[in-house]
Amino acid sequence: MSHVARSSATPSLVSVNVGLPQNVTWHDKTVYTGVWKRPATGPQMVRRLNIDGDGQGDLAGHGGEQRAVLVYQIQSYAYWQEHFGGDALTLGAFGENFTVDGLADDIVCIGDRYRIGGAEFEVTQPRVTCYRVGLRLDRPDLPALMVSHHRPGFYMRVLHEGAVEAGDAIVTTRTGPGELSVADIDALLYLPDRDRTKLRAALQIPALSPGWQQSFRDLAAEDDGAPATNGSGTLTEPAWSGFRSLRVVDVVAETADVTSIHLADPDGIPLPSARPGQYLTLRLAAAGQPPPVRSYSLSAATDDGRYRISVKREAMGAVSSYLNGMLRPEAIIEVAAPRGEFVLDADTAPLLLISAGIGVTPVLSMLHHLSARHSERDIWWIHGARRPEEHALGDEARDLLAALPNSHEHVFYSAVQGRITREALGRLDLPRDAIAYVCGPSAFMADVERALVDLGIDPTRIHTERFGALPSITPGIDGASGSAPHQPDGPPGTGPLVTFARSGIETAFDAGCASLLELAEACDISTRWSCRAGVCHTCVTELMSGTVSYRPAPLEPPLATEVLICCARPDTAIVLDM
Repeated sequence: MSHVARSSATPSLVSVNVGLPQNVTWHDKTVYTGVWKRPATGPQMVRRLNIDGDGQGDLAGHGGEQRAVLVYQIQSYAYWQEHFGGDALTLGAFGENFTVDGLADDIVCIGDRYRIGGAEFEVTQPRVTCYRVGLRLDRPDLPALMVSHHRPGFYMRVLHEGAVEAGDAIVTTRTGPGELSVADIDALLYLPDRDRTKLRAALQIPALSPGWQQSFRDLAAEDDGAPATNGSGTLTEPAWSGFRSLRVVDVVAETADVTSIHLADPDGIPLPSARPGQYLTLRLAAAGQPPPVRSYSLSAATDDGRYRISVKREAMGAVSSYLNGMLRPEAIIEVAAPRGEFVLDADTAPLLLISAGIGVTPVLSMLHHLSARHSERDIWWIHGARRPEEHALGDEARDLLAALPNSHEHVFYSAVQGRITREALGRLDLPRDAIAYVCGPSAFMADVERALVDLGIDPTRIHTERFGALPSITPGIDGASGSAPHQPDGPPGTGPLVTFARSGIETAFDAGCASLLELAEACDISTRWSCRAGVCHTCVTELMSGTVSYRPAPLEPPLATEVLICCARPDTAIVLDM
């Protein structure tokens, strides 16, 4: 079915398109999506959250009160028809609910209100950049093109429910106060060289959806010099790029299976200060080929110009066995700068430092920091170990706590009096306004987090340290494969070596992969993405060493220390913080 763009003095509703979510096979995955919309005949009832007979597969990115109805213009159909050529598109092909004549993205403003049939609407935000519109039309680059060509379409919320049908006139009932068009708002978020005046004006538009308001607040804070978080969660730029050589000053056995390693600059120059809770990433040529890369929390964040990590020997861990049994003082190893977002806050609220086993290391570095500054905070030290002889760094923790006037120590030996449980925590009468830092095995952290919430701790004030890959963001797809990270199936690649530092995987890039994202997926490594076209920056990842090139080029390049893995390929051997 072909349609010819037309222009009229009064905008009108050309088609009402609906469709319920369905499973679609794509890249050997199953995507649950509502992007397949088809024209509906006759009057259609518009509700606060949806049109009758319509639905969204991913309510985190689409749908909800602020995104109840998606609008796209028949003029943009004609534009893309000319741009791409090929067969004519059927209405609803862009996943929109309303195909309209008029209401161009560079004319419609956020906050504009329209009456269509028996319903009234308010414009809330541009379309979310999402790979599924590209999936629908078999154009993977379409999300980027819609932004760069200033034709995203937009969402509306429903002010008054009512029936609508094709042919209804679209009547403007109010103009948005900010006079920023949909195209303006879209460009502010996704394109470089953003206009700061428009950015601040956008924050004054009440109708703009909360998610976009928060994004603009973050951008405004960056402009004002506030610290920003990069894709790996690092709060500040790393002290140096890539890896540098550090000298092993001392190797100290803490228990039968935990060793502390002290590191310094080979020339005696003080190392940059690390934030309490951060980790180091080591590349160890002496432990295997290719050199394995592993990350370990700093167990002391001091101001003496040296670093210390404490490593537990794992039964099947070749690297931890090397560090515990073969590493000697004066050895030279390659180390990346301290990183991580699991860092001690500057608050004065009561503090819960909760750990199990070797998870003690990052919270111990926080304790060092607090002790060195004679903190008067209310500090609760809660640690779990199997038995006293396996309690690594326990004497050190007790000495630090003794110097803090408002400290509380609770150590649980599971072989003696049991583990740290919800019941055990409940008996401690923990302060409900506390900030908590929790580190240990994944199951332990999940249990403690649930227990703290159940005991009245605000979940936004509970921080956990996860050494593996970050939680996945895979819209419309179940992100949990059930498989541990592994080498990709099939013959090994012949390209540059790619190291996924958090996941402990080193593999040669396969030319059959279109991007680093596809390689990560082939390894069952947890990934984070949305547009897959270099627009949204959801996939931004810290590039710890090496260089990449882009195909296609991202609309806004990331920082020099970051990479958009959805459209990047390695030029040299690289290390990614994932």
